Amino acid sequence: MEKIKINDQMMRTVEIPIQPKRIVSLVPSQTELLYYFGLEDEVLGITKFCIHPQKWFKNKSRIGGTKELNISKILDLKPDLVIGNKEENTREDIEELERNGVAVWMSDINSFDEALTMIKQLGTIVNKNKEANQLCEAITHGFQSLRNVGKGKSVLYLIWDEPPIVVGKNTFIHSVIEQLGFLNACSLNRYPQLNQFPNPLPDYIFLSSEPFPFSQTHIEKYQRLFPKSKVILVDGEMFSWYGSRMLEAVQYFNSDTFAN
Repeated sequence: MEKIKINDQMMRTVEIPIQPKRIVSLVPSQTELLYYFGLEDEVLGITKFCIHPQKWFKNKSRIGGTKELNISKILDLKPDLVIGNKEENTREDIEELERNGVAVWMSDINSFDEALTMIKQLGTIVNKNKEANQLCEAITHGFQSLRNVGKGKSVLYLIWDEPPIVVGKNTFIHSVIEQLGFLNACSLNRYPQLNQFPNPLPDYIFLSSEPFPFSQTHIEKYQRLFPKSKVILVDGEMFSWYGSRMLEAVQYFNSDTFAN
């Protein structure tokens, strides 16, 4: 099988087949992107969290969770390409796959632009350049129309409760928040624990649907903590799934949910 050497987003050189035929995806949003590319036959294995599309979730081999991979099950599939992500997967699992001779291409996405780069790079790897470029153009055009959704209002985005954990800078979600014209009220990096209220208090509190399942009860709790803020539940997939979901997110962000 003819192979080429290519850099992944962690700047590692990976030797992969020119036309990969046996793919395992370790990341839900990237699994959905591979489906968008039409790789029905090529994708053999996905994680238990790869819930979109439903027919793949029902029919594809599940190879564990993103951080608890079933390495032996992956090896049994004899993949010629595994697609992972720096944040979603553990270094130990990736290194074990590579010790067993598996080619692993890793994404590393902390911004809107890096997500578009990933789409194009994966498009090249799986011979879907045209589809990838068209998708990126549609996403870019769609988000350009959303730049005034936030109207410069500040937002605190929570992903966990007890302890409360928020989204900081140098994350994909932070980048999406900025794309929408909001200001992130958290000035720290990555995903810090909320130890004190930001000053001034944010205009919005976003309670994400994932990874913690915030509910109406939590709206009431945080509304008491932030009486002058508007507390709303938001679809975490729309804020955090990089890939083809970004196109669907354009419609979501155009909805009345974010009307000021």
